[in-house]
Amino acid sequence: MELPTNGAKKKSLRQSFRVDRKFLVQPVTWNHLIDSIEFKSATMIASYISYGDEPDTNGLNQTILESGKTLLLPRMRSDNFLDWVIWKGKIETLKTNKNIMEPIGDAIAPERIKNIDFVIVPALHVDHSGNRLGQGGGYYDRALSLITGFKVALIYQGELTSIELPQEVHDQTLDAAATPEILVRFSKNIKFKGL
Repeated sequence: MELPTNGAKKKSLRQSFRVDRKFLVQPVTWNHLIDSIEFKSATMIASYISYGDEPDTNGLNQTILESGKTLLLPRMRSDNFLDWVIWKGKIETLKTNKNIMEPIGDAIAPERIKNIDFVIVPALHVDHSGNRLGQGGGYYDRALSLITGFKVALIYQGELTSIELPQEVHDQTLDAAATPEILVRFSKNIKFKGL
């Protein structure tokens, strides 16, 4: 009998976690993330616009803009990579692509990706080692492999697990996960600018 691959295990877990998530949805403020030293010291922050039952990023993105930091949003490319576009908060500069709101405009130059200090990523679950289970497209893992800044996933309480999630070669680990109540850091050698 052939054992399931990590890819097959991840697919099965995604289906289960999506069902569970419907019961976890709640209003969220991210004050504990905004108050973190990593957020405060960042000047260029990559985030995303949440949809469906993902933890809400609207207030968080507004705070990033109001703080004077540069906010980047992702845009999917046909080659399964992400472009990052500076977003100033105007709804009319967004378009829908497969239920996801994406920015319109020029992407930052590839060499500027290294200037991203802090990146906020979606996840369905995160384990105790900072392994993330996303939606399955691989876009974020490819993007995170190019970003050296602080990487944090937004999840609900109950989506941070002590059980090790299956991993594949291309998967990228996180520095932290934020639930509505806490920020859990996984890396002990975190570097940040300005302090």
